[in-house]
Amino acid sequence: MTDPSPNYHSLSPQNKASFFTISPETGLSQHKNAETALKNVPADGYVWFDYCEPTLHQLEPLASYFGIHPLSIEDSLSEDQLPKLDLYPNYSFMIFNFYEKSEEELLTHELDLFLGANFLISISHLNQLGMPLLAGINKSVEREIHKVKLGPSFLSHLMIDMVVDRKFYAIDSIENKLDQDEDRILDGSGDFDLSTLLDSRRDLMTIRRSLFYEREVINKLLRQDSPFIAERSLIYYRDIYDHLSKYYEISETARDQVTSLMEIHLSMSSNRMAQTSNRTNAIMRRLTLITTIFMPLSLISGIGGMSEFTLLIGEENIRIGYLLMFIFMLIIAGINFLFLKRMESNLKDDD
Repeated sequence: MTDPSPNYHSLSPQNKASFFTISPETGLSQHKNAETALKNVPADGYVWFDYCEPTLHQLEPLASYFGIHPLSIEDSLSEDQLPKLDLYPNYSFMIFNFYEKSEEELLTHELDLFLGANFLISISHLNQLGMPLLAGINKSVEREIHKVKLGPSFLSHLMIDMVVDRKFYAIDSIENKLDQDEDRILDGSGDFDLSTLLDSRRDLMTIRRSLFYEREVINKLLRQDSPFIAERSLIYYRDIYDHLSKYYEISETARDQVTSLMEIHLSMSSNRMAQTSNRTNAIMRRLTLITTIFMPLSLISGIGGMSEFTLLIGEENIRIGYLLMFIFMLIIAGINFLFLKRMESNLKDDD
């Protein structure tokens, strides 16, 4: 038996397993292996086996130690399970989700708990940095040792509470990202990437699904569907239920915000496209006006530039003839301009 408050997570986390006994008299005591812990468990105490990134070989003995069903062991080794509560005669199997926000997506990990009358088995995994997701649980156990001594359901509450509290950081990071996206959209940035909103919506759907099932698990525990939840610990589980309900509402609000931002972005994009189209139409109208005015002028100037025109008016009348032609061209241009301007004003009135 070693120091009752060991920093067992300071060792290499890969395939790490720690074995403890907990009793009202001695508190928390660590043992070298599972057999030693089981031999030294006090009559009024219980054992706590904590695994991090375990292998099937490490977990197989649990079937003989505590009667853990092979299907439960198989579920605990997989990280694609939704939160759930499975009830067995001699234990309750619970799954809760850790959230880890990466730059690309929201990652979910599992905390698996096997809760019995005189034992608690916790199975967790590593994050992206290779650190245990339950890092720091030993400090929480030391700080709450007076409560942990009361039974395994109090220790399981401590772990679930840690998981639930850490959900806030992932949800808060998504909310901050949505606020930044909103500022960029309202600034009228034309280079905003709509896929960022789609990523946020996908992450929020993952969170919502996870929180929904976790609330159901806690609700079943509050109904005392599991006989291994001490009645004195129910008040603590109600607090967890309140937190999950709060985070569920936040995720719903954030999801509505994503929908609103998508609508605003699409509306502003449509407005920008309409403005571009209007500018193009205005340019085309101006070009059409210029072309329409100069078409008859080009015809007249072409005729006037022919040698036959000089023969018609005579060489002695060239100056006065060309002057009259220029005046006639100006009159034609003015008439065209006024006519087209009146047509455009009539079109605007019709619109």
